[in-house]
Amino acid sequence: MPRAAFPATARLRQSAQFRAVFANGRKFVSPGFVVIAAASSAGQPRLGLALAKRRIAHAVERNRIKRVLRESFRLHRPDLAAVDVVVLARSRTSTMSNAALFEQLEALWPQLGRMVTSSQTRSSSDSR
Repeated sequence: MPRAAFPATARLRQSAQFRAVFANGRKFVSPGFVVIAAASSAGQPRLGLALAKRRIAHAVERNRIKRVLRESFRLHRPDLAAVDVVVLARSRTSTMSNAALFEQLEALWPQLGRMVTSSQTRSSSDSR
């Protein structure tokens, strides 16, 4: 089994990368998260986190949620297509347990894979 790591190349780090996802991405909504995903120009799945202090006031909660997000992404990264993902937390996220957060993310990752494959199918049929 390949090692599931989370290197710097698997992160969105520059504001231009975030802007590209916001401009070209597709939105997926769950009770705790809003996930925006766009096809990756890097050829691998990458994750960006945008957890606003306004939504989650306490740094302890923001950091807990970020750890859950990174761990879930790290575990599912080998199964994901080349997609850039930005995750926004909703206000109620801070009151949810880690198990509930993982459960929501488990449902979101397969949707992202289907989104990328369907957009690739559409673009290849457009080029014909």
